[in-house]
Amino acid sequence: MAKREVDLVVLSDVHLGTYGCHATELLQYLKSIKPKAVVLNGDIIDVWQFSKRYWPSTHMMVVKHLIGLIAKETPVYFIPGNHDEMLRRFKGFQLGSLKITNKLSLKIDNQRLWIFHGDVFDVVMQHSRWLAKLGAIGYDTLILLNSFVNWVSSKMGRGKISLSKKVKNSVKSAVKFINNFEDTVCDIAAMNNYDYVVCGHIHHPEIKSVTTKHGNVTYMNSGDWVENLTALEYTNSKWSIYHYNEDPVAQAIDINKKKNGKESAKTLMASLMLELNVKQDTDKNTALRA
Repeated sequence: MAKREVDLVVLSDVHLGTYGCHATELLQYLKSIKPKAVVLNGDIIDVWQFSKRYWPSTHMMVVKHLIGLIAKETPVYFIPGNHDEMLRRFKGFQLGSLKITNKLSLKIDNQRLWIFHGDVFDVVMQHSRWLAKLGAIGYDTLILLNSFVNWVSSKMGRGKISLSKKVKNSVKSAVKFINNFEDTVCDIAAMNNYDYVVCGHIHHPEIKSVTTKHGNVTYMNSGDWVENLTALEYTNSKWSIYHYNEDPVAQAIDINKKKNGKESAKTLMASLMLELNVKQDTDKNTALRA
């Protein structure tokens, strides 16, 4: 199958290691595209709720696919979020084409682009971390309940519903938070002369033009792979929101779970690190011969 070429892909809020993560669908999407660069904009692995008892093979297959991109020298930028914040201490770390950074500033087609996760603008995150973690547990529980509701709904011949979306849309404070988040982000981006600002964190995919007192800026959010199954793509000088549920090509890709089913996460990770080390040694030998 010919893969769809994409100049830049932005993914966020995957939450690997949780019951709500749609790792199979994400893997299908990743296998359907050939990106020139990838930005992982936070909350890729959910360290807050990580459990050794729950790490399906498809979650490890996503990690393996991403490391495979690095081994092929595809630029991959990792921006830690609040759920994988422990990686922020490795800011500036680089291995092959992988780079860890807390924020990213790019210039694409003479347009300035500012990318960061967004939790820095979350008041709850900054001042009540315990409350944020408690909310994360409640959210994951709601996702589990949602899975059961959708299973019952499918048995009754009805479509899927998103309880978390209904809760968010029905709570005025949640809607107000999202609006305030977007306004704050855009105001600071415009003040610093950015043309685009890209965030994750709030699980709300969006592309819109915002007028601030400092000028116009385009706000973009990549959404998530728990509720929306979305990403941001930049191709042919144009930004768009990718929706997995609208992509029959990706949905048709067969994921062979049995192929990796007998490999433990430890064994698989060891083989992946070996692959990267071999690649590094090859590069060193090539440089010495030159």
